[in-house]
Amino acid sequence: MFKNGVFKGSMVALVTPMHPDGSVDFDSLARLVEFHIANNTAAIVSMGTTGESATLNMDEHCEVMARTVELVDGRIPVVGGTGANSTSEAIALTRCAQQGGVDACLLVTPYYNKPTQEGLYLHYRQIAETVDIPQILYNVPGRTACDLLSDTVVRLAEVPNIVGIKDATGDLNRLAEMQSKLGDTKKTDNTRFSLYSGDDASGTEFMLRGGHGVISVTANVAPKAMAAMCAAALAGDREQAENLNQPLLGLHKNLFLQSNPIPVKWAVYKMGLMPAGIRLPMTPLSKEFYAPLLEAMQQAELNPPV
Repeated sequence: MFKNGVFKGSMVALVTPMHPDGSVDFDSLARLVEFHIANNTAAIVSMGTTGESATLNMDEHCEVMARTVELVDGRIPVVGGTGANSTSEAIALTRCAQQGGVDACLLVTPYYNKPTQEGLYLHYRQIAETVDIPQILYNVPGRTACDLLSDTVVRLAEVPNIVGIKDATGDLNRLAEMQSKLGDTKKTDNTRFSLYSGDDASGTEFMLRGGHGVISVTANVAPKAMAAMCAAALAGDREQAENLNQPLLGLHKNLFLQSNPIPVKWAVYKMGLMPAGIRLPMTPLSKEFYAPLLEAMQQAELNPPV
C-alpha cells in the first residue's frame, strides 16, 4: 500500500545485480523486479545500502533508480535511496530520483563526518524544502557513525514532506521512545508519521508494537514469506507472525555473516536470479560461510542448489 508517501508491509532493500566485471546487469534487474512483484513485496527500495549505493557513481545511481521505476511500471511503489554525507549531493540525488519517477526517497544520515543533531536537522530540512517529494529518514548508526536521535526525528516530523523513518538500530526501546515523543503526529494529508524497521531480526516485534513495516534484506531471498509475516504482524496476530518468522530466523542472522550485501548477493546468485558480481571494495562471500548460509536458506524452504 502506498498513498501520499505511506506504505505498509514488506519492502525489499533490493540488491543491484552486477556482471562479474562489476557493471550493472539490467537484464537481471528486470528478473528481480518480476520476482518481487510475483511474491507480494509491498515496495522496492532501489539504491539503498544493500544496493551498493556507496560504490556506484552518480550517473549509475540515477540510472538504476530510473530503470527500476520503468520496470515496475506502477505496479508497486519504488523508493530511491538518495542519502549522502554532503547535503548538496543528497539534493542532487533526490532530484534525479524524482525525475526518474520514484514515489519517495530514503535518505541515510550523513556518514563519516559526524554532524551534530542541529546539523542533521538542517541537512534534512534543506533537502525536503528543496525537493518536493515524500522523504523517509534512515538511521543506521552501526554503519554511519551517526545517530539520529528521537528529539531530532520529532522536529523533522514537522516538515510536511518528511513522512517517516527507517530505524535500523535494532533497539525496540528506540521505537517506544519515538512513539511516545511523536504522539499523534499528523502530516498535512492527515496520515501519521510512519515508523519502519531496518533490522530483520527485530522486525516482527517492531511491527507487533505498532511499526508500519520493514525495509528488509531477507526479503531479497524470501519475499513471499516476509510479505506473509508482515501482514500477520500488522494485523496484530502475534502467534501467526511469530510462526511465519521462525523459519526466517537463520536468514535474519546469516545474511550478516559478512558485511551486507556480501551474503545476500551470494544467496540471490545461488537462487539463479543473477550473476555473482559485486563491486570492490566489497568482495564475494568467503567460502567458510557457504554452508551456514545454505542451511539458513534451506530452513526457510528456499532449497537453493548446493
